[in-house]
Order: sequence, then C-alpha cells, then structure tokens
Amino acid sequence: MRVVIAEDSVLLREGLTRLLTDRGHEVVAGVGDGEGLVKTITDLAARGELPDVVVADVRMPPTHTDEGVRAAVRIRKDHPRVGVLVLSQYVEERYATELLAGSSRGVGYLLKDRVADIREFTDAVVRVARGGTALDPEVVAQLLGRSRRQDVLEGLTPREREVLGLMAEGRTNSAIARRLVVSDGAVEKHVSNIFMKLGLAQSDGDHRRVLAVLTYLNS
Repeated sequence: MRVVIAEDSVLLREGLTRLLTDRGHEVVAGVGDGEGLVKTITDLAARGELPDVVVADVRMPPTHTDEGVRAAVRIRKDHPRVGVLVLSQYVEERYATELLAGSSRGVGYLLKDRVADIREFTDAVVRVARGGTALDPEVVAQLLGRSRRQDVLEGLTPREREVLGLMAEGRTNSAIARRLVVSDGAVEKHVSNIFMKLGLAQSDGDHRRVLAVLTYLNS
C-alpha cells in the first residue's frame, strides 16, 4: 500500500511513517500543510504515481483551522480513487459531514487517540485504501445522535440502530456479531431490515452499506 501523510507535527508524522513502513507499507511522501498535500498529490498524479491513501490531520498551517480537511475534500473530488483518512483531536461535526458528502467510498475520520491502538489504526488505513469506510465510534455517536435526524431513526429498532452505528465504523457483519454476541445470521437479518427501511435497492453489498450510513449522516 502506498501512503502520503500530511501532519504538521514532525514527531507524529515520523511516528506514523515508522508505524506504517514497519508493517510493509510504503510512505511515498510526508508534508506539513494542506497546500503541500494538494501539490504533492497533483505532482504524483502527473507522474502516474498516485498513492492508495492519504492520511491527513484536519488542522494544519497556516491557520490551524480546516486546511487539512479542505485539502482532503479537494483530493476526493479530483482523485476519487485515492482513499482519504483524516485525523482530528476532537469530534468536529462540520468537517466530518463535509468529508462524507459526495462519493461514499474510500473515506475515514478517526480521532487521534485511535492511533494509539496500532492494529485498529492500520486496519482503518488499509480499509480506506481499499475503498471502504472507517469512522470513529465517537464521530458516529455524535452524528447519529443529533435531534434533527430523529425522523430517519424512527423506523429502526434500537438493535438496528446499534448495528448501523457499528456499520458506520466500518465493521463487517462478522465483527458486528462478535461485538454484540449474536450469530452472523442475526446480524445479516438486521442489516437486511435496515436496507429495506431506508429504501436501498439491492446492489453491490459494500456500496449499499455505505449508502445506509450516509443516509443517516446526510439526512
């Protein structure tokens, strides 16, 4: 897997680089600001060497507000095959919603604390690089808990909401079953009911899972 890292903290950037390279991945570039990230991706695209995934901090120089997420949104628009995983110190609802708008594949939003769990973090990077989703449980809880989304939630049972929350984190049916201590078949039934209640026609399974999550996040 080929990765570009955008993080203004040199210590964290080098740490992420070491973490990923030790697991057999190639970090092709590391930058410290949003402008540098966009330029790096543009240069790599011109050479036909786009990375599989970008890992970027939400806040970077010069203003340390939204440079990182704006760069990530632009990359998703210009190069939809490149996965984008953003890291944030806190749950920033507006940034998460902006990132999730549009294309529904190859996107992730994790809190920086999640990097401490090395396996969970590297699994998320790989999942996003392969076109999946990786949303932090705290991000999911905050977005799905907003009162203006309750009209969408009303049709689901409490268990179905719980299953959808775990789907939003990027978990497979088997992983959800282990988490809830139920059978794979029970989870499959809940997932089917969610699709039906959200009016999602049968299509590619992975794509429909993401659409189910986005129905909540964008409703």
